[in-house]
Parts: sequence; C-alpha cells; structure tokens
Amino acid sequence: MIQHLIFDLDRTVYPADTKMSEDISYRIKRFASEFWGLDFEEGARQRAEAVKEYGTTLDWLVTAGGFADIEAYFAAIHPADECVGLYKTPALRPLLQSLPQKKMILTNSPYEHADRVLQFLEVRDLFDSICDIRINNLKGKPAASAFHKALEMCGGTIENSIFLDDAEGYTDGWTRLGGTAVLVCPEGKRLNTPNLPGKTYWIKDIYALPALLEKINAGQ
Repeated sequence: MIQHLIFDLDRTVYPADTKMSEDISYRIKRFASEFWGLDFEEGARQRAEAVKEYGTTLDWLVTAGGFADIEAYFAAIHPADECVGLYKTPALRPLLQSLPQKKMILTNSPYEHADRVLQFLEVRDLFDSICDIRINNLKGKPAASAFHKALEMCGGTIENSIFLDDAEGYTDGWTRLGGTAVLVCPEGKRLNTPNLPGKTYWIKDIYALPALLEKINAGQ
C-alpha cells in the first residue's frame, strides 16, 4: 500500500507549459554559457550533454569548473519575482487534498524556490516537507543519496513510497533503487528501462494520479 508521495516540483506539480519553466531554463543555460565563456547555443548544447553525466547543471559547474559561489547561482536562477510567469490551477488543491498519502517535495532547486512556488499555488500547507538541493549537499536527483534523504525526511521506504517527476533520467534514478516511479509528461515515453529493478508508470499530468494509485494499490 502506497503511504508516501514524493513529488518533483517544477513541471510536475504545475504544468510544463508555463513561462516560468521557460524562464528558469533560459537562466540556467545563460549562466552556464557565461561561466564557460561560450555563446548561448554552444553553452546550452554542452550543458545538455553534461547533465547526462552530472545530474544537475550546478554539479557540472562545481565539479568540472570549480565554481564556488553557490548562493549567487541560486539568486540568478530563482529571482524573487520568478512566479510572474506561473499561473494558478484551481483544480490543484482539491486534487492534492483528495490524496490520503503523506506528501513531500524533492527538488534540485533551493528551498526558497519550492516554498515560493507552493505558496503562490496555495498548496504549501499540503506538503509535509521540502527536500531541497542544499539538504542534499548539492547532490540532487538522480543521485541515490538524494532519494535516500527524501525517504529519511518523510519516514517512508522504497516499497511504500512513489516518486513522481517529469524527467525520465530522474525516475530512472528511483527505479534503480527498486522503487515505483511515475513519469509525468504530456507525451508518453520509454518506460521500464532494461536492467532497472523498479517499475515506471506514465501519466500525462498529476490529475491522472488518483486512478493510477488505485491501480497500483490493487497490484496491477
């Protein structure tokens, strides 16, 4: 029986087609490009390749480039007015309230971003905790340590928890530990990566989650 729901935040709790998502992506690519002294297109290309190896842009900058001003990075990527590009979805709060499982956020962003977004969406009180990139010592998803820390914080286990994310590389990280993941994206993608012990389901958005949970709890 599933008792804990561990949600990614960006493009999972809220739709992927928001201007805020586009703006965050642009700022990350711009920051990386400027750090490496590359034009925007080449910086974006190298960043896309690096994330496959390092997991996050920040880890790439720190590990490969010796970047040290972490707080400057967070401030640049997540300015105080970032929610200007986000919109509220009235159905979100009732959906989350209908789910009896304990809920938490696992994000590769800093706490203030997650808190700011959840407050804007008027659902912050429905999440028991936020496991952010600082808590994870800057090693975020898909590192196993990030998932273990989230489980420690929520009191769940890999068997009684589900992880939801819009990025296949991150859901693979969870299923690599033997867990059940839910890939949340508008279009179906490859599921159940060979040689990973866990299982991945796909839903187009989190509003399909209640029906999926019934199916999972029924052992289907």
